[in-house]
Amino acid sequence: MLPAPDDAPVPAPDPDPGSSGAASSVIAHQVVVIGGGNAGLSVAGRLRRWGVRDVVVIEPSDEHRYQPMFSHIAGGTAVAADAVRAQARVMPRGVGGIRDEVVSVNPGARTVALASGGTIGYQQLIVCPGIQRRWDAVPGLAEAITAPEVASNYELELAVKAAPLLSELRSGTVVFTQPPGPASCAGAAQKPMYLACDAWRRAGVLDRLRVVLVLPDPTMFGIPAIDRELERNVAEYGIEVRFSSELRGVDAAARTVAIGPVSAPGRDAAAGPVESLEYDVLHVVPPQSAPSWIAESGLAAADDPGGFIEVDPRTLQHPRHPEVWGLGDAAATRNSKSGGALRPQATALARNIVDALRGSPPTAQYDGYSVCPFTVSRGTLVFAEFDESMRQKPTIPFWPGLARERRSTWFVDRHVLPRVYWRLILQGRA
Repeated sequence: MLPAPDDAPVPAPDPDPGSSGAASSVIAHQVVVIGGGNAGLSVAGRLRRWGVRDVVVIEPSDEHRYQPMFSHIAGGTAVAADAVRAQARVMPRGVGGIRDEVVSVNPGARTVALASGGTIGYQQLIVCPGIQRRWDAVPGLAEAITAPEVASNYELELAVKAAPLLSELRSGTVVFTQPPGPASCAGAAQKPMYLACDAWRRAGVLDRLRVVLVLPDPTMFGIPAIDRELERNVAEYGIEVRFSSELRGVDAAARTVAIGPVSAPGRDAAAGPVESLEYDVLHVVPPQSAPSWIAESGLAAADDPGGFIEVDPRTLQHPRHPEVWGLGDAAATRNSKSGGALRPQATALARNIVDALRGSPPTAQYDGYSVCPFTVSRGTLVFAEFDESMRQKPTIPFWPGLARERRSTWFVDRHVLPRVYWRLILQGRA
């Protein structure tokens, strides 16, 4: 982890926002953070602790949700209350909050337009609004997700819906899908599957169920050591995997899905046979992209089909608008998007913001670290740590042993990390 900045003072807020091109009636802040999730609060809390006095977070929701817990909820090892806190309770001390939704950014004027009609100015802007679920990107999926037999662990309400669907099933076909392209902790699509299979095995009904996983990749994960652990569990549970495949369509009335080869981004569907499969339960994760206003505001690269905010993957600074920064799921970094990637990102970005407010170039760099914990049973976990090149990057140098299936890492993931998240990470202390 990077050391805290030295004790040199951070300049006070500019009292005249007109100097940055904004209208004189616009209230300007030293640092404006778009998004009050894990990324936004952790970086805001760290900035406040490092001496930045005027930090404001824009977030439309009055609830803060701990997304890693959604898989446990869907799999029956947690309840909804474990994942929710009031947003006001988790705001870092000394950080301001605006409950509103961002509709656009004007980087030339250094202003943010809000859904309420207001406008906020900034000296430095951090963009981390999270990722949007594209339920409309697969024919029939938007309608199917409201059907009784279809659920997901990517929305809290749908994870709650998934829990009894999976736990009470005693026979039939269950289809789990993982979308191609950038997604928030893409491997999380597999977690409820393993939890459900373990529950079915304990109940003595696993052999009455057909479990199918639709996977966009040619292997279970892409790192041999992790693939071996997951493949062993897949074999033990008898899961059928459709590698290099994607969900092409859903017919909720007929309870069927169409599965075909993965197509390249921005292109028509790839050639190859399309399989029609009947299901009794469908657990689906939709395609994902950045909020549309990022591209509409000119903050995404022109050739990015997902519309993610363009940043230097190391400093997290926008290459064309140096007062704009991005991190988390909405940023076009090279790493796999995950909550575990946010800690080093937030630390590096906060350090660079402090440098920028002092008139210095950014000095801190994000090293590409990411992590995906796979809950492969109701008491064991495979802890995948890696960099943007899908090479193992263990927390304990030269010891990749955490990648082995273990009970200790399951306990940490389920019980320790949530407490660290609520008490330390969101305050910028971890």
